[in-house]
Amino acid sequence: MQRSTIGHMILSIVLLGYFMILLDTSIVITGLPAIGSELDIDPVHLSWVQSSYTLVFGALLLLGARAGDIFGRKKMLYIGLALFAASSLAIAIAPNAAVLIAARVVQGAGAAIIAPATLALITEFFPEGPARLRATSAYGAVAGIGVAAGLVIGGVFADLLSWRIGFFINVPIATALAYMVHKAIPTTSSRPGSLDIFGAITSTVGIAAVLYAIVRSADYSWTDPIVLISLVLGIAVFIWFLRHESTAKEPLLPLGLFKNHRRNTILASRFLLVGSVMSFFFFATQLFQDTMGMNALRAGLAFIPLSLLQFASAAMVPRLSRAGVSDSILTVIGFAIMVIGMAGLAFVPNTMIALILPIVLVGFGQGFAFGPMTALAVQGAPKNQSGAVSGLVNSLHQIGGTFGLGVFSSLAVAVIGHDATSEMISDRAHFGFLLSTVTLTLATIFAVTLLKRHETRKSSERPPRRNEEKAVTS
Repeated sequence: MQRSTIGHMILSIVLLGYFMILLDTSIVITGLPAIGSELDIDPVHLSWVQSSYTLVFGALLLLGARAGDIFGRKKMLYIGLALFAASSLAIAIAPNAAVLIAARVVQGAGAAIIAPATLALITEFFPEGPARLRATSAYGAVAGIGVAAGLVIGGVFADLLSWRIGFFINVPIATALAYMVHKAIPTTSSRPGSLDIFGAITSTVGIAAVLYAIVRSADYSWTDPIVLISLVLGIAVFIWFLRHESTAKEPLLPLGLFKNHRRNTILASRFLLVGSVMSFFFFATQLFQDTMGMNALRAGLAFIPLSLLQFASAAMVPRLSRAGVSDSILTVIGFAIMVIGMAGLAFVPNTMIALILPIVLVGFGQGFAFGPMTALAVQGAPKNQSGAVSGLVNSLHQIGGTFGLGVFSSLAVAVIGHDATSEMISDRAHFGFLLSTVTLTLATIFAVTLLKRHETRKSSERPPRRNEEKAVTS
């Protein structure tokens, strides 16, 4: 098989695999009413159809990334795809809530293996330069489009066919991906080193406890005893994990990755961005269905303009980069556009004519931001730590989404009230958009500091002008 063909196939594995797991992050949101009605699930347990997947996905990402470093991407992709396909089939035929939620847990575990492996493939097979830029731009586009597509596809299936179809389709997709992995990715022997078992346990327990507290707070409150205990326990265990990692010979998360200030800044920005975007999708879906009277199909279709504009702006990124526009500048541009769009959503009336421009601005900004952020985050990472940095990027992406959704929805209920009237739901949605605006503004400030640091470094590296050289020699 020719090198170019293998390269295209590897990029297809990366994009399709990542798209599949992100799709299932949101595919149930527009279909939740149909799922609850068919399986007779009460509202509290219904939320766990979504939360069980995101919680396990986020908690196991660091472990999944490290396993890929040690045992090889090919082997771990096989395992992740098998878990994802089998659990998707179980969800599609689930007779009750218990089976459905248990299968979503397994599906989250499969996603936690697939996600870091896909990003690590970019750093391993696409050298820094134009090839990696194109790959990370496409990856960044999928990062945003996947969630929006889940809302569209979930709404279409729930309204026209069955919500179960959305999970059945994962089986042939995962099977096709496994075949592509077999053909394109070389088999590598296990790398010398051992899996940090203590780090794996403490990181998983710490992250899971914090995410559980955030998820539970949306149904109860931040003063709920179980929420407080889970939050304190999770933070304490994660601090224990970090102290262990500082002395571990084969750390699950090499703390040296945090010595790169550029990476730290971009990871913080990504965390805030994803939290804002996931909250936007949640509140916008509620606004469309519960206030504006849309069914699941129409609510899903309302996100198509966002996806199209995001795809268009993401396609512009490689061209702009070749023209000399830096990743830092593209990130700032993307954030600024998103701030304008989100601020518009917070204050415009509830009509599609008024909402459509702010919505497409949110998507247009995402397309500019996600790809360059991904490139900046993985840039300069040692090859033997590609899985670790991929796991870190994906962990903060997943945790950021859960954190933003849990905190913003809790704050909206605390400030506006929890009544299920159309007016109250509308007020909570607009308050949520306002919170996302503030958070995106903070992310923009982080991105601007990154840009200033980049420009300072460029000016210090610039050769002296001719008259400056004369002054020195005279």
